[in-house]
Amino acid sequence: MSKKEVLRAANILKVYPNGIVANKKVNFSVCEGEIHALIGENGAGKSTLMKILFGMETPEEGELYVQGEKVTIDSPKKAIQLGIGMVHQHFMLVEPLTIAENIALGYEQTKGKILMDYKKVNSFAEDFAKHYEFNINVKSRIEDVSVGVKQKTEILKALVRGAKILILDEPTAVLTPQETRELFEQLNGFETKDTPSSLFPIN
Repeated sequence: MSKKEVLRAANILKVYPNGIVANKKVNFSVCEGEIHALIGENGAGKSTLMKILFGMETPEEGELYVQGEKVTIDSPKKAIQLGIGMVHQHFMLVEPLTIAENIALGYEQTKGKILMDYKKVNSFAEDFAKHYEFNINVKSRIEDVSVGVKQKTEILKALVRGAKILILDEPTAVLTPQETRELFEQLNGFETKDTPSSLFPIN
């Protein structure tokens, strides 16, 4: 039984204003449960393609399909709505905040719509991390944790927002060998773990 195709890029062309051709006639597809790696030299256009898939860049030509339907991804917000999440090479976390607070940004549980309910935020983040078997202390501040834990926080942020397709930009470049092994062990386990409906979103 063939697996369902969840993402496809067809004949993607991206040319920057300075005339540099970043992507030319790129065809790429991913099926449910698969892990793919894009390999190439610096400047080969790998990050550009990922940014196109996440709505951060707009191609001059080509088509994108999600779950078999042709789509226009013109912003990260649209990509998230379509179930696409991205973990950038340079993490986009708020350093003084805790892991739980970073995960909950945008879905904060508030008391009286003014103050964040830290107890519920911490409980939510802890349950979510345990569900995906991420052994992290969600009350730790981002500025105090390792690069590997920061990456796990970014992954959890994407999953909290409903990502079914996860894009990782150079995920192993900043990791130790042990952290790299842990990352791929966790990614291999995602196929059997659905986003827990009882936890998402915080409201």
